Amino acid sequence: AGLTILGQEILVDFADYPTPQIERNSHLYRPLGLGYANLGALLMADGLPYDSDQGRNVAAALTSLMCGEAYRMSAEIAEAMGPFARYKANRKPFLEVIEMHRDAAYATPPSGVPVDLMKASRRAWDEALELGTEHGYRNAQVTVLAPTGTIAFMMDCDTTGVEPDIALVKYKKLVGGGFLKIVNNTVPMALSKLGYDQAAIDAIVAYIDERETIEGAPGLKEEHLAVFDCAFRAQNGVRSIDWMGHIRMMGAVQPFLSGAISKTVNLPSDATVENVMEAYTEGWKLGLKALAVYRDGSKRTQPLNAGRDETGEGAEGDNLVELDQYRPRRRKLNDDRLAFTHKFSIAGHEGYLTTGLYEDGQPGEIFLRMAKEGSTVSGLMDTIATMTSIALQYGVPLKALVDKFSHTRFEPSGFTNNKEIPIAKSVMDYVFRYLGNRYLEVEETASGEAQDESGNATTTVPLAKAPSKNAAPPANSSVTPLRVAGAVAGGSGDAATSVASGTSPGPQNLVGSFVNQADAPSCMDCGSIMIRNGACYKCPNCGSTSGCS
Repeated sequence: AGLTILGQEILVDFADYPTPQIERNSHLYRPLGLGYANLGALLMADGLPYDSDQGRNVAAALTSLMCGEAYRMSAEIAEAMGPFARYKANRKPFLEVIEMHRDAAYATPPSGVPVDLMKASRRAWDEALELGTEHGYRNAQVTVLAPTGTIAFMMDCDTTGVEPDIALVKYKKLVGGGFLKIVNNTVPMALSKLGYDQAAIDAIVAYIDERETIEGAPGLKEEHLAVFDCAFRAQNGVRSIDWMGHIRMMGAVQPFLSGAISKTVNLPSDATVENVMEAYTEGWKLGLKALAVYRDGSKRTQPLNAGRDETGEGAEGDNLVELDQYRPRRRKLNDDRLAFTHKFSIAGHEGYLTTGLYEDGQPGEIFLRMAKEGSTVSGLMDTIATMTSIALQYGVPLKALVDKFSHTRFEPSGFTNNKEIPIAKSVMDYVFRYLGNRYLEVEETASGEAQDESGNATTTVPLAKAPSKNAAPPANSSVTPLRVAGAVAGGSGDAATSVASGTSPGPQNLVGSFVNQADAPSCMDCGSIMIRNGACYKCPNCGSTSGCS
């Protein structure tokens, strides 16, 4: 607690605040907010019912130790840095509050509390009062209990803040539809603490997994049921924590907090207006600084439920989402695998691309080596190859990688010795365009259709690989030349290619011609690949030009 307070204190002067008034108060009083989570799971693991005197005593002692240590550290910081700016004007009432905290620590009943914990709690308040009387305190407040609704799951907690568990088996509604099943992992530890052997524990856990309640589990003693009581009644059970149990727990820990408690008092669906009034009245009597009630089912939807809704989407088994289904699975290559090495040259820079293949001939890894490379270039090429290999093995489509990294422009760039890729804008551009040309189907790259005399498509050929200019079309076919600007195949130098077609060229063929511009830059306005327009380039998407047309 002391180390955490020190870290929070350092952040006060470096933090950003939403309004000038909050910033001013934060620097004048330097309030902090140390708290905890997973209290409900701790009590369950220790074999203590949440709604019991022993459980409340342990919670009070833990909270007392946390707050006492926090104020002790605040006094130590004040010795070196001075107290908070408004401490002098509030010294007398502030020390009276610290004395009240200490008195509450000594008044905590010892039943169920470990002796060492009780001694440490009281000693912390003695030292906090002694140091604070001499040096003051660096912080006006040091502790609160936050809901921890999100970070508790990140910390692998079964319960949030000071709350008990919602249910041993609960269902969380997902934004995209369906449910996520969340199971309490503290039950085996609690059963072991209560003296059950491993065989009995396995039988009880299996019963919970099947019936979604612990009530009626084989071998479970009746007097131990209260240990596993939760905020909501299980769908197949009748037990739950009484709503007054929530308020009594808050009353037990409030004397050891600078601020308030963010906690929900869960009322059953049949709670009355009088019950709500009684809850707030009891909270006032116990000195609570905040209280929030929630009547089960009072909202049209709620994120957590003890069971799936039998009348709604939850009744459909297909909507129950198991988290494991969304974990990507890596498909590694065999130890003995086929490989293909390709030598290339870009503006005089030679390189070697080695592709490891699966049994079906699809690439699963690549290795990239440049002949003229330094340590930086070598590291970059290794990184690109490793990331591509991992992406392929985790199921990322090769086409997605080719589309993403083709036409990436940086040095070295220039002419190549590959007729299919005469000009490369970068090593990445060449590598991914080569992978696309070699391993993707023709339909997945730029392609067009050749048609027979009746106008039916007979075969699909790449537009870049046009028929010979001396080839004659069928005598009885209607030939419409399709002008493909800049489509130079194999360095022939032809500026246009004629494709035999029984009908007029459609938009799909034009789009194919746009994609196939080997030396076309990307548009600076929208990012699309430009097409040649005379001596310049024009974007077919937004109409921008390279400046001279």
